Amino acid sequence: MLRAGSVVTCIACKNLLPSRMGVKFRIPLQKLHPLSRAIHHRYSANNNPQRPPHCSAARHYTSLSRLPMRPPKSRSGGHGYQQHRSFWVARLAARLLKLRYILLGSAVGGGYTAKKTYDEWKDMLPDMSQYTWIVPDFVWELSENIDFDKLASALPELEEIAKLLPDMEKIGENFTFLKSLLSSGLGSEVNGASGLRLLLETTGDSTLRATDIPPTSASMSDSSEKQFKKSSDKEKVDQLQEELLRTQMKYQRMLERLEKENKELRKVVLQKDDKGIHQRKVKKSLIDMYSEVLDILSDYDSNYNTQDHLPRVVVVGDQSAGKTSVLEMIAQARIFPRGSGEMMTRSPVKVTLSEGPHHVAMFKDSTREFDLGKEEDLAALRREIELRMRKSVKEGQTVSPETISLSVKGPGIQRMVLVDLPGVISTVTAGMAVDTKETIFSISKAYMLNPNAIILCIQDGSVDAERSIVTDLVSQMDPQGKRTIFVLTKVDLAEKNLASPSRIQKIVEGKLFPMKALGYFAVVTGKGSSNESIDSIKDYEEEFFQNSRLLRDGMLKAHQVTTKNLSLAVSDCFWKMVRESVEQQADAFKASRFNLETEWKNNYPRLRELDRNELYEKAKNEILDEVISLSQVTPKHWESILQKKLWERVSTHVIENIYLPAAQTMNSGTFNTTVDIKLKQWTDKQLPHKALEVAWETLQEEFARFMAEYKGKDQDDIFDKLKEAVKDESIKRHKWNERAMDSLRVIQHNALEDRSITDKPQWDAAIQFMEETLQSRLKDTDSVIADMVGPDWKQRWLSWKNRTPEQHIRNETKNELERLLKLHEDHTAYLANDEVTTVRKNLEGRGVEVDPVLIKDTWHQLYRRHFLQKALLHCNLCRRGFYYYQRHFVDSELECNDVVLFWRIQRMLGITANTLRQQLTNTEVRRLEKNVKEVLEDFGEDTEKKVQLITGRRVQLAEDLKKVREIQEKLEAFIEALHKEK
Repeated sequence: MLRAGSVVTCIACKNLLPSRMGVKFRIPLQKLHPLSRAIHHRYSANNNPQRPPHCSAARHYTSLSRLPMRPPKSRSGGHGYQQHRSFWVARLAARLLKLRYILLGSAVGGGYTAKKTYDEWKDMLPDMSQYTWIVPDFVWELSENIDFDKLASALPELEEIAKLLPDMEKIGENFTFLKSLLSSGLGSEVNGASGLRLLLETTGDSTLRATDIPPTSASMSDSSEKQFKKSSDKEKVDQLQEELLRTQMKYQRMLERLEKENKELRKVVLQKDDKGIHQRKVKKSLIDMYSEVLDILSDYDSNYNTQDHLPRVVVVGDQSAGKTSVLEMIAQARIFPRGSGEMMTRSPVKVTLSEGPHHVAMFKDSTREFDLGKEEDLAALRREIELRMRKSVKEGQTVSPETISLSVKGPGIQRMVLVDLPGVISTVTAGMAVDTKETIFSISKAYMLNPNAIILCIQDGSVDAERSIVTDLVSQMDPQGKRTIFVLTKVDLAEKNLASPSRIQKIVEGKLFPMKALGYFAVVTGKGSSNESIDSIKDYEEEFFQNSRLLRDGMLKAHQVTTKNLSLAVSDCFWKMVRESVEQQADAFKASRFNLETEWKNNYPRLRELDRNELYEKAKNEILDEVISLSQVTPKHWESILQKKLWERVSTHVIENIYLPAAQTMNSGTFNTTVDIKLKQWTDKQLPHKALEVAWETLQEEFARFMAEYKGKDQDDIFDKLKEAVKDESIKRHKWNERAMDSLRVIQHNALEDRSITDKPQWDAAIQFMEETLQSRLKDTDSVIADMVGPDWKQRWLSWKNRTPEQHIRNETKNELERLLKLHEDHTAYLANDEVTTVRKNLEGRGVEVDPVLIKDTWHQLYRRHFLQKALLHCNLCRRGFYYYQRHFVDSELECNDVVLFWRIQRMLGITANTLRQQLTNTEVRRLEKNVKEVLEDFGEDTEKKVQLITGRRVQLAEDLKKVREIQEKLEAFIEALHKEK
């Protein structure tokens, strides 16, 4: 009989495992299910008559069932009998006391044995205190949120659970026939019993069925009675096995149901955890920490020769050699866009592979997770990668050096960082940029020059090896092959197409190519269909190598085939390289940080180390403060500058096109009619547009003035380019509200229609306005005439200046025309043809040849000066004409209609300025502030724009300091985690 931990087996136990049983593996009897051993030893007592049979299977599970039996004492006769009768009371008491001691000793010994057994069992358990962080926080809070008493009451009773168990009494009745079967030594019955024991041991194995029992053959007896008995015994065995199978399937279904409920419960808990009910800080994995360092390094522009020498796996190969397919097999998902023969990988793609419970992918700059188990998410991921590649390629180029960062997590994925590079090409085809080949070579060399980069060289096995380009490039970068792994793809096509399979053997042994490598691998990445799944490709790969003569004939070794072995080898090599080089890289960045900090202390000792983003935020706040100051401008200031600028813009039109033509009329009625008509035309067509232009220009000038004034208040000149760009872009985007033009036109028209001057101050203000305007025009006219005739005699004598021939002709013409004006002071604005001829002949008589056009041009300026001088004299006469104006100039030779015109213009300017001021303060300033904010937001999201507008050594030094510090800190954290993992 077997005991726990015993290595001795009885003869009947050895007979339970015959060599002819239809099982491919042997199982030691000591590993059989305890119930199987109990069944066997119960009916094998005759095989070892020296030992009593076990009463039950429970004897295997307690140490108290093997207590030593006390040997019986032999009774003695003779004279002792009298003594026995004499002291029977004493002997009875002694025996009672002895029984008490036996019971007490048994209790103490049993308690000690139980305690010792419990301590041994407890010591065998692992220390789980170090792994409490694995259990989510909500598990420890279950006792607070879940009523376990209520849950226990909802569980089924023991009686109901007992009903689910097999009927042991019925099984016991059927076990009685096993004794005779085991003792008779029949092969078929023994095989059936062995199959039963295996079934009891492996509850999940359903391959052994009643049909697996081989039929009886030579051991059958000739008597029909014996045959009937054996057939009935076999039926009982079949019935017993079927009942056990049914019981097993019942428990299996219960187990599956409980697992499903557990999965649903965990899903609900995780969803609640995502909503913030139970938030717990997630610890980053080792490979994620390393990937973050690489992401920062990819954006870091070092100026201190601190190059990025951190390891990563660089995947290079000829175009369409299967690079992407190999990477997809390692990532266990079809994540990359595919194309037949065309270039699909247009920029480097960094893929961080790590192990996780769910198969998902995510970009480093996005929070969206792509479920790689769903085909729609896979298609969306491929589209997103293709879109990012095309956006990274600049206009006129085919490939881009900009890296796309992607992370893939899933069960069974090896941890590493791979970079998929564009395929190397030999010829530039139509549609490609001229420098595409050289650009791909430069990108590949930049990654492979890293002395710690692992080069995964992909070679197409279905094409001639002599056509390979990438092998020469790899041999140049790593001539000793200390960090190169060679991968031969499409081996199935190579075996089918090549007449000599030994050529493949030469390739994987490194004897065909001039390059050297750490290892050589042969893989199959599918049948060439883009619709194949990863599982089907794996099955096809395993099936091919199992049936391939390359492996069968020893041309390839087992560890050199399949992408699974490849990923394991690449991952081991990657982590070995990381452990060897990461501390050296951390020291290099530490030295670079010291150099940068020293330069900052020497050059900018009193300034904070603000990087480009921080400087941009500071400039943004200053610009917003300057925009807000626009709303603090007083209404009086707005109206004064608006009125002044508007008159400067329209004064020429008023004088030249309204006042001068009207002043040429003979009476006041005609004057007023001409003025009204021209003012109406001006208001309908030009005046509102001119007013809005003036208002818009005034807003721009005030905005620029405030920015210039703010600049003097200890402003950093590093923001000048940024502020100028923000101002220009904001003004460019600002559109004036055109709906206010119609209302402005009505207001201006009503203001010009009014002719009633109510008091003397308004009359005096109009006189002053008219006088200032006429004097300004007269000054301008004198300046024009002086330029026409050249310097006078005083300038010629004192400044040694001379007149040009043209100026001499104009001077003679001016003198002749001035004599004409003296003779006719009331002359009209235009010269008649006979007058032009007379002036020309007079000049010819003095030897001056002059053109009639020059005469008319000179006359225009002279008459303008003559008219303005007369108007100023009339203006002085009208200073005391307000009394006559109130009487409508009745019984008076003085007419001051021109003063009324200037009053109307002045009043229109004031009303227009007030209207524009209201529109500015109520609407346009706020809209400009909104535009400035939008421009600042857009510039803040545009990294290239910030680099262009915020420049200088100070900015670059702060940027380098920030990057180097961040890299060093993350490297130190990674190294610490790496040591802990060791």
